[in-house]
This record gives sequence, C-alpha cells and structure tokens, in this order.
Amino acid sequence: MIKTLEYIDTPNELPKSTSIVIIGGGIVGVSAALTLAERNIPVVLIEKGFIAAEQSARNLGWIRKTNRHHDDIPLALAADKLWASMSERVGCDVDYKQSGIMFLSSTEEYNAVQEAWLESVKDHNLDSRLLSSKEIDDMVPRGKGSWKGGLYTKSDGRAEPSIATSAMAKAAIKKGAVIVQNCAVRTLSKSGGKVSGVITEKGEIQCDQVLLASGAWSRRFLGNQGISIPALHLICSVLRTKPMSGPTDISVAGPDFSFRKHLGGGFVIMQRGAIEAPLTLDHLLIGHRYLSQLKEQGSALRISLGKHFIKDLRVPRRWSGESPSFFENIRIMDPEHNPALNQEALTNLRNAWPEFNSAQIDEEWAGLIDVTPDSKPIIDHVDKLQGLTIATGFSGHGFGTGPAAGHLAADLVSGVAPIIDPSPYRLGRF
Repeated sequence: MIKTLEYIDTPNELPKSTSIVIIGGGIVGVSAALTLAERNIPVVLIEKGFIAAEQSARNLGWIRKTNRHHDDIPLALAADKLWASMSERVGCDVDYKQSGIMFLSSTEEYNAVQEAWLESVKDHNLDSRLLSSKEIDDMVPRGKGSWKGGLYTKSDGRAEPSIATSAMAKAAIKKGAVIVQNCAVRTLSKSGGKVSGVITEKGEIQCDQVLLASGAWSRRFLGNQGISIPALHLICSVLRTKPMSGPTDISVAGPDFSFRKHLGGGFVIMQRGAIEAPLTLDHLLIGHRYLSQLKEQGSALRISLGKHFIKDLRVPRRWSGESPSFFENIRIMDPEHNPALNQEALTNLRNAWPEFNSAQIDEEWAGLIDVTPDSKPIIDHVDKLQGLTIATGFSGHGFGTGPAAGHLAADLVSGVAPIIDPSPYRLGRF
C-alpha cells in the first residue's frame, strides 16, 4: 500500500435504489460521481476495497498532452481546465502545478519521432516545442547526459495521486453522492434485457444505469456478462525518495528513467524503458490484437511466464451473484514491486544527473495497468446491454485525464451534451 494514501470514512450500508451506480473507486469513477452529484443526480459509487487504493494512487501523477494521440488531446485539454480549478472545486489542495513535462531524446531517430508528433498535432495549437541540448542543460542543470534534443510542454503538469482522488470523493459525498467501500459488486441484475441494478456482497441495489469504471478488473467483470473488451495487464514499479534537492521542478522522461517532484520534497522515479508483462491466458486469447504495439514498444516489455499464469488460471471466468466472488478475495490489487527495475531507474538517473547520487529510497510500490491495443480508453455505452456504460482501459495514463474522462462518462450516463467528442473512445472501434 502507498503509505501516503489518504483514507476516507464511508457508510457500510447500501441504499435500496438510486439512479446511477458506479462500479469502481478510482479517479475516473470518483470524477463521474462528483460530476453527477453536482447535477443533483442520485448516484451510488461502490468500491470493493478502498477509494484510490489501486492505480489511481500508484501512478506518476503526470498531467500531460505531450505524446498523446491526436484525437486523445481534446480530452487532455478538457482535463487541464478541470485540474486548474480542482483544488477550489473540492476544497482541498491537490498539489496541481503546471510545472511542465520534458521528453528527452538520446538519438536522432527519436528526435525525428518527437518532431513528427509535434507536426501531427499542430492544429491543436499546443505550447509544445522542441529543445536543443543546450536548452535542456539550461532548464535541467548539472546533468551529464548527452541529449540530442527534447520535447517540452510548459502547460503540462502534475498533481498528487495519493490525495487527489480522495479529495474528490469527499467533495462528491458533501454534494450528495453515496460511496460504499469494502463492498464487491458481483454481477449485474437485469430485467427485460436491460440493466436494472447490481448484486453486491451486501445485497442488491436497483438503478436505472450502471457505469463500470473498474480499471484492470473490467475485462473479467464484463466477460461474465458475455461482453469482451481487449485489455491486457502490465505491472509498473515505482519508487519515491526521501526529501532531497533536485535539478528542476519540471517532470522529465528519459529513455530509461523518469522523475517528478513529490509534494513531500522527494522525487517519484521509475524505469521508463522497462515494464513487466507477466503472461496470462488473456495474452494467448487476444495478444494478436497487440502486434503493432509489440513491434513498436516490445523492447520495453519484460515478459515472464510463471506464477501469474497459474494464479490467473485459477480465477473463474463465470460466476453468479449468489455466492462470494473472487472480487471479495482481492480487495486491493497490490502487486509486488520489482526492486531490480527500480534500481535500474535510479542508476540510469544518477548517470544522467549525479545530483541523484544522494537519493535515498523512502518507499517502493507497483501498480497494475490495463492496456488497450491502441493505448486509448473505452468510454462508451454497451450496445449489447442497455443501461451499461464503461470507462476503462486507460493504459497507464488515466490519472491525467481522469477528471475529464469521468466528466465524459457522467455526460453519457445522464444524457447531456458531452464535454468533448466521445467518438475516439467508442467500444466499436475494436
């Protein structure tokens, strides 16, 4: 568990009915609950563990437009506006800062990739720009790396994952949302081919609409409904240092490290060039959909076959709502971090900026990421089951767009004009 994560108290009892049920207490589900509560729409959010205890508190905290797909940028721009007013909106400082994000190029080839991206998004009029090696040295001083160039977006920023989602949840409760933690949703109840409620370990709650925003759990939950989405899991390891001086407040991504300033005075660091990919049955079933992604990014995958495969085989793929589900057995997905990957990241960063030789590790953790074949989320109604909407598959960068993604999901379930064009996130694209 993240030791800096803020917990909130919520009731243990479920209401008998509501208008909308949200499954999942990550940043997207909580943002949707907050948006609906502000519209005076009755909403109940149900979380099998605790608010933000999984990937929403385990990510890097970056809020970026840089290197997003062209049609993913409107969501990021909408999120920027929501983040800018978030502290005032929720009555709590979420440490949002437009401190900028910089991507470094170690080769001319990657420089060309960055330049091509910048050209591809020019109609969005971003403040992104290419950097020379001298500009990098000026902006992030005292480095020893030999960079061919970089890409920098001044208006990109960061917020603190360990407090942001919890603060949003508290605000949602004050505005009328009901949040119930430590309560697993087992399955959906249906009437006339339409969703009529959800069945939980604490009983059934009737509703008109269900929003599934359960991150890495979504594919297995939907599979039990006969609905398939392409989503595979990766494990990302992260470390946080004790308070220390550093070269910059800018968040920096190198080829084999990344870092950003932490609210507590240290730095959050990860090995950007390596991520664990433990194989499961799903990799065999839908892995062919990821061939183009594997061709482009396969060198970063640390693929393994072992205990994850066996554990996954033991998890049922069909169940009823009448008996305990495996969701009750895993309240919080807390994967083991990889100390070797974290040490790689720290070593690589120290080689680039010797200032980090004084860094002392204060905490390490890992998070489970659900990745789609095009690395874009699914935010859409499910045509096969009226009354069900999903917001999932954020591919490791959902925290930054979380407020806007939740807002968009709330728009869809409440039938109001969407905050941005939702078509890039339709389920049917797969």
